[in-house]
Amino acid sequence: MAHFALIENNIVQNVIVVGNADLTDSEGNEQEHLGVEFIYSTLGPDDTWIQTSYNNNIRKNYANIGYTYDLARDAFIEPQPYASWTLNETTCRWKPPTPYPDDDNTYEWDESTTAWVKVEAPE
Repeated sequence: MAHFALIENNIVQNVIVVGNADLTDSEGNEQEHLGVEFIYSTLGPDDTWIQTSYNNNIRKNYANIGYTYDLARDAFIEPQPYASWTLNETTCRWKPPTPYPDDDNTYEWDESTTAWVKVEAPE
């Protein structure tokens, strides 16, 4: 099975599944254009559909509703979680100004201090 994202104004509106038989060519290879043609034949040709992948084999990240499709990068990008985070151009994922601490504790981001704050377990 393959997943296709409905794109409107570069924003993912929906993600659907297309069966392998509907996007496989005569040689047994998946072809994105065949999946799009199948979608057009069932839902109509008025929308923009782009293939996405759970294992991030194509377009950097799996498309979720609300993500942006960046044509120049050919990537799905989640909304920026915090103003201080920057986009990693290689992965197209947001990166905090300081890395997540590497220990067994749980942390949450504090944008006002641009730092990770340890979450205390309830007593």
